[in-house]
Amino acid sequence: MPGPYSSDHRVGSDGPPFTDAHPSEPIPAPPGYPTPPPAAVYPGPMPPPAPFRKPRRLRLLVGLCGALLVVAAAIAGIGYISHRAPVGASGAFSDATATSAIQGYLDALQHRDTEVIARNTLCGIYDAVRDRRSDQALAKLSSDAFRKQFSEAQVTSIDKIVYWSDYQAQVLFTMRVQPSTGSGTRSEVQGVAQLISQHNRILVCSYVLHGAGVY
Repeated sequence: MPGPYSSDHRVGSDGPPFTDAHPSEPIPAPPGYPTPPPAAVYPGPMPPPAPFRKPRRLRLLVGLCGALLVVAAAIAGIGYISHRAPVGASGAFSDATATSAIQGYLDALQHRDTEVIARNTLCGIYDAVRDRRSDQALAKLSSDAFRKQFSEAQVTSIDKIVYWSDYQAQVLFTMRVQPSTGSGTRSEVQGVAQLISQHNRILVCSYVLHGAGVY
């Protein structure tokens, strides 16, 4: 016999229809984000990585600019030195001027003119030297050595002039000499002189008898 409450709650029965709070059907999952398609696969083996190209043009341009700067600096240095260096007179080392300078020095050796000898051998600094006693003594020794060898010397020719600069030169010359032994026989010998032009004056910085000592 059914009780006061019927278990049949279908439509048409008394009371509101019963709704099952826990249905047996599974609850559908909430919609999710679409799954991304798989990445494209490169057919075949992967190619090797491309080599990194060095900026050759840039390095070449930098090297060229550096070379040009070095050349420009060298040219500027040469120009600066040439402007700072003392310049000899035009045509200072001609055959005539070289002959005159060398002959004057030989005459000073012959006549023991120590001031002229020292002025030449000091090569332009004679006037700035305060104590010239040692230079005078050396000039006397040079004169004595020359007088013991020759009683006379005359420059006959300039054989070769080698220009070191506008104001320096080396000169090979020939001179006719008279031996100091009293013999009347004259002979020609060669000598080498170092010349410098300074303040419109040519000085004989050194004189060497070719094949002999320095005087």
